[in-house]
Amino acid sequence: MGRQFIVEADGGSRGNPGPAGYGAVVIDAESGEVLAEAAEYIGVATNNVAEYKGLVAGLTAARQLDPDASVAVRMDSKLVVEQMSGRWQIKHPDMKPLAARARSAFPVSRVTYEWIPRAENKHADRLANEAMDAGKRGEQWSPSLSTAQLDAQDARAARSLTGGDAAAGTGLGRSLGTSEPEPEPESEPKTEDAPQLPATAVAAPADLGTPATFVLLRHGETALTPEKRFSGSGGSDPELSAAGRRQAEAVAAALAARGTVQDIVSSPLRRCRETAETVAARVGLDVHIEEGLRETDFGAWEGLTFAEARERYPDELTAWLGSEQAAPPGGESFEQVTERVSAARDKLLARYAGRTVLLVTHVTPVKTLVRLALGAPPESLFRMELSAASVSAIAYYADGNASLRLLNDTSHLR
Repeated sequence: MGRQFIVEADGGSRGNPGPAGYGAVVIDAESGEVLAEAAEYIGVATNNVAEYKGLVAGLTAARQLDPDASVAVRMDSKLVVEQMSGRWQIKHPDMKPLAARARSAFPVSRVTYEWIPRAENKHADRLANEAMDAGKRGEQWSPSLSTAQLDAQDARAARSLTGGDAAAGTGLGRSLGTSEPEPEPESEPKTEDAPQLPATAVAAPADLGTPATFVLLRHGETALTPEKRFSGSGGSDPELSAAGRRQAEAVAAALAARGTVQDIVSSPLRRCRETAETVAARVGLDVHIEEGLRETDFGAWEGLTFAEARERYPDELTAWLGSEQAAPPGGESFEQVTERVSAARDKLLARYAGRTVLLVTHVTPVKTLVRLALGAPPESLFRMELSAASVSAIAYYADGNASLRLLNDTSHLR
């Protein structure tokens, strides 16, 4: 039988959504020894996304230490604890893939979940704040500079000496730039015998290996593109225009020069297949089709301009602009597209772990992947510019985190 671990995890967002980070710590349940710490600044995200990513990081670290262990997860997020325990449904599309990653990070039969007050989750909370502070400086969290473990030990020692509610007066947290500690519950057990490890004994986060990198290529222009008409998967299947074919050749030359693409996956729609085949001919790869990468079905709006859709379907268009659950008449909602694209992403990540893959797709799937990587709200879809034949890139790490590397690059078209 494996060892017994405690995983404490937390995440925070300064703005919700705003600059976000997570922290996680793996503790030996018998000795109380800190075995591993993990923290990362994840860009703009919500509290819930950051908390889930902290959970994934903690479970991933625990599995790397001992895949046969039993894990007791302790978090101050009621949402995460109740959803992962199966008592609450997971309805938000951003939470579903993160919960799935948490379940796959460690065998669910050997993981239990317990809600704890925020005051008992100081170590993970401090790690998350260190990660956010590093992000504010334009850096990533470094274990060599972390004081989270010592902060947590100081807080425990102060509580044991004062009965639990006087630690706020010690100035330990304030001297390190942290927020003033909250009063602890009087019933908290004493921890005089907790091991006092030196700063040099803080375990580094596990090596996550080479990320899977998705190079996201929007297809070249069709005849509908310059007219800004709705062109999804529910209407005609237009071919590339002469301008679109030139764009495809230009991006193919640029990608061939870089020499980093190892696989090519395309939406089934003609404009994407033509773009993908142009690149494939340059780099000597086959094109694989993924149905989940097709564009939104815009239903009755297919082929219309935005102005025409507003004139003919004013109420439906207003609802669509205001809610990801609203769909064009006879079409798909953004919520449905998010579920489809998320499922395709997860399938491709499992298939192409550690590889650089060119995904040739459409406006909405690219924006959706970017939004999910950043933990941004659904309305961000309307706040991104994505040109025809533009290139974006996202790196996906083994702990479930993602990093946006590039957005709407058209330098190859100039």
